[in-house]
Amino acid sequence: MSVVIRQPGVVLTDHLFQVPLDHAAPHGEQIEVYAREVVAAGKERAELPWLLFLQGGPGGRAARPLGRDSWLDRALDDYRVLLLDQRGTGRSTPATRQTLPLRGGAAEQAEYLSFFRADSIVRDAELIRRQLLGERGQWTLLGQSYGGFCTLTYLSLAPEGVREAMVTGGLAGLRSSAADVYRAAYPRVARKNTAHYARYPQDVETVRRVVEHLADAPARLPDGGDLTVPAFQALGLLLGSGSGSDTLHYLLEDAWVRGSAGLELSDTFLAGVQSQLSFAGGPLYAVLHESIYGQRSVDAGPTAWAAHQVRAEFPEFDALQALADGTPVRFTGEMIYPWMFETDPALRPLREAAQLLADRTDWPDLYSPEALAANQVPVVAAVYHDDMYVDTADSLATADAVRGLRAWVTNEWEHDGLRASGGQVLDRLIRMARGDA
Repeated sequence: MSVVIRQPGVVLTDHLFQVPLDHAAPHGEQIEVYAREVVAAGKERAELPWLLFLQGGPGGRAARPLGRDSWLDRALDDYRVLLLDQRGTGRSTPATRQTLPLRGGAAEQAEYLSFFRADSIVRDAELIRRQLLGERGQWTLLGQSYGGFCTLTYLSLAPEGVREAMVTGGLAGLRSSAADVYRAAYPRVARKNTAHYARYPQDVETVRRVVEHLADAPARLPDGGDLTVPAFQALGLLLGSGSGSDTLHYLLEDAWVRGSAGLELSDTFLAGVQSQLSFAGGPLYAVLHESIYGQRSVDAGPTAWAAHQVRAEFPEFDALQALADGTPVRFTGEMIYPWMFETDPALRPLREAAQLLADRTDWPDLYSPEALAANQVPVVAAVYHDDMYVDTADSLATADAVRGLRAWVTNEWEHDGLRASGGQVLDRLIRMARGDA
């Protein structure tokens, strides 16, 4: 029996579904996928259209609502919303350092994880749609970031289930390899560094002092992880969100404390760093990150730690050279590196499986350019002009490649505009989908 919970202004209902691990073997091993239905209080029995929210990631569970918060406030005016914990995340059958060893060794774990990309997520959603809406029922898609990637896969594989689609910060390059993605990403990250130091020039010296300290001896984080110079640079992931530069600055404000042995990195700082760097709450983000770009028809080779390989083309991210040159140390961004599977305790047990995924060369295609070129589903998208995570040029090329897609290009928000705008971005997209904007 479904659990129903009431919060101020909303009614929440739990749903748990059995789906095949491998949709090509529907009678084989089954896993669980959890979803939470959200409807405005007083509309529980109303005939409302459904909206499926596809969360960013990969490997991100759906947000846990607190009443009519953020974009949900606008969505609940018109829709019954389904928040999906994509397979392997949240309350769905988990895939973590604790559960994956039950599959066997690294080879068995990697094979299992190969079924956790967008194509499987979409096929899960299609089974759920038929159970909730019936065979002919259709729902609206709202894809944020990686959820937008999943939306493109949905329109490629099962457009008959979609009434309309809305994408925020998530139009992937249909023919971009992992190396292409990161070759375009490093310059964007460099620009975000420049903007951060222009806003907080005092951080230049603070960052240099931290790097000098870590270069002498990595620090130990509260969870036992190692804070090395490259790990510290990975805090640049913050710079792609609307408030990320401020968050990074406030974190750096607490960097130093005078202890019995003199100046040392403070526990407050180390705890804050751990909260930003640890993958304990979402290990699939790291394990699967580059595999989301793997497509046989795009690149016959492996993804092969593309972010790590391409970094050598951008020596300005060499922190020790920056110290020697007297220049600002640059943070990196949304890049996953092999050393993370050594420094992060949540990832260490998964390093061999991650390596096998990085070596894989037979990833199925995730997008059908032919199906998208013949698309009949109304699609609207917010493209954030200054997006650090998703390349604007790729997004606009994809917008041109999807028949009928209407793009709204804006620099008013960063990548997290759906959440940060308090419903304004979603309202604009809804009006666009209806032809009102």
